Amino acid sequence: MNDWSLPRQFAGESPYSTAAQSTQSKTLRPRLEDADTVGTSICPFCAVGCSQLVYAKKGRPIHVEGDPRSPINQGTLCPKGAGTLGLLTSPLRLNYVQYRAPHSTKWERKPLDWAMERIAQITKRTRDETFTHTLPDGSAVNHTLGIASIGGATMDNEENYLIKKFFGGGLGMVGIENQARI
Repeated sequence: MNDWSLPRQFAGESPYSTAAQSTQSKTLRPRLEDADTVGTSICPFCAVGCSQLVYAKKGRPIHVEGDPRSPINQGTLCPKGAGTLGLLTSPLRLNYVQYRAPHSTKWERKPLDWAMERIAQITKRTRDETFTHTLPDGSAVNHTLGIASIGGATMDNEENYLIKKFFGGGLGMVGIENQARI
């Protein structure tokens, strides 16, 4: 017997039916039925801030789509945003800190707390060693040329403002730049 809806309709089923059904389509289930959690997120690829819905099963993401409640993207995602699931689930993604000591030829796995403390200590040491209070003519500058910051395209205006205030005003960095070109 042919399983297409048109032959079935000619065989006596309602000719007004617009539902094409087959044996296979009757067994299909909604693709997100297995999700046990739905969370919200922000797309990581640019500073627009598109909202996303992240569907997960047993703590692992299985699907990402635009959040229709968002006034920014209204449920849509650009091609980069639509690729967020690949970013989250790639077998090449590192989910831990890798450290290579000076002059070493190998990488070591380190705890995140260790890495954050090391970054803070090196930043403080470098700032203290390179900080200039005044120029030779006596002009106050209170800055360091020993460290700098470069931001990424995912930072929005508010984040850049805070970075400028903290790094420039707090640490005295002069070299603060943002790579906002995508």
